[in-house]
Amino acid sequence: MTYRGPDGPESEQEPLEPAAVEYTEPSVPIDPPKAPPPRESKAWTIALGILGGALLGTGVTLGVLTAAGVLEEPAPPTQPTNPPPPTLTIPAPRDTTQVAVNPGVIADIAGRALPSIVTIESSGFLTDSGGSGVVYGTDGHVITNHHVIEGADDVVVIFSDGARYPATIIGSDPLTDIAVLHTERPDLIPIALGRSEDIRIGGMAVAVGSPLGLAGGPSVTSGIVSAIGRSLDVDGGPPLNGLIQTDAPITRGSSGGALLDQDARLIGITTAIAVSDVGAEGLGFAIPVELAVSVANDLIVDGEVAHALLGVSGNTAFAEEGGATYPVGILVDELLDDSAYEVAGGRVNDVITSLDGLPLTTMDELLARLRLLRADDVVVFGVLRSESRLDLTVTLGRLAP
Repeated sequence: MTYRGPDGPESEQEPLEPAAVEYTEPSVPIDPPKAPPPRESKAWTIALGILGGALLGTGVTLGVLTAAGVLEEPAPPTQPTNPPPPTLTIPAPRDTTQVAVNPGVIADIAGRALPSIVTIESSGFLTDSGGSGVVYGTDGHVITNHHVIEGADDVVVIFSDGARYPATIIGSDPLTDIAVLHTERPDLIPIALGRSEDIRIGGMAVAVGSPLGLAGGPSVTSGIVSAIGRSLDVDGGPPLNGLIQTDAPITRGSSGGALLDQDARLIGITTAIAVSDVGAEGLGFAIPVELAVSVANDLIVDGEVAHALLGVSGNTAFAEEGGATYPVGILVDELLDDSAYEVAGGRVNDVITSLDGLPLTTMDELLARLRLLRADDVVVFGVLRSESRLDLTVTLGRLAP
């Protein structure tokens, strides 16, 4: 059995502020932390959903891990001779069991969730747009997208009963496209939180948001979970990893709204759609609930997110068997400046195959998992080096803001 990398090298993408847009398994605590208040040529385009501007991207790149808060190789001090790449084995297939959709419960889902979904109006010198948001906890916090409020000086939150409240921007994170607002409304009904581990491809998905900024409250659409673990390459901003894909209709103005499961629990924050020359094609994307909540918690407590940095550049590694190739890990091509991976004993030509005991088969998976981690977290990577398997304990570095 032999291995190879992909046909071309991965390209590094630095984490950039996303442009104004067109739009639309560490555990995360369920209860938000307490904090004092205020403080889309080929025909395809990925569109992040506000009411103005354009954020284009037609590919999905497996970037250098720096772009996702992953990578970065100091001039190797006294480096040992790099071992030859190891022999790779094919992982077992994943469970693709599907769950049937029951449209009869959609009205109940809507009734339970609508009080927790808001419309957002944002204005400023560089923006005059809007989007959606979800009520997070009972302390006045609302989760939305970074691109919904980017550049805003004034933000207003409109609840499903028509009540309008001014809002303060608590914090915003371009890398994950998550932002947190605060309002003074006292009688908030928080959204119920779901879990990504309960999501199944083919399972019900209900999207609730405020398309086109239409008056009269949020809109409800339904569909299924089409895929999980999607990555999108966004022009003018960092790639988005680990996304949930749905065919539930999502349109401009729905950015920052809720993607719900059959129990009216939040499973994602709607953030992007794919469109063609003939319009939307049933490809909507949402940020998984655990990532959204972990970032929101950091913004509420610290006002910023200390994203993790592994300090490597790499490609998805493939193994060949029976005439086919399979992704089996991440082949380390380079160690970057101040590499946490190198400090822990990592080397070029290592193949990373797991993180804290859970398998990793692609670069996208590694990026998505690292987004859930923070600087100074201590993790264990399973590594294949030559013909040996070993564990490396790594204290993650911090991605520069």
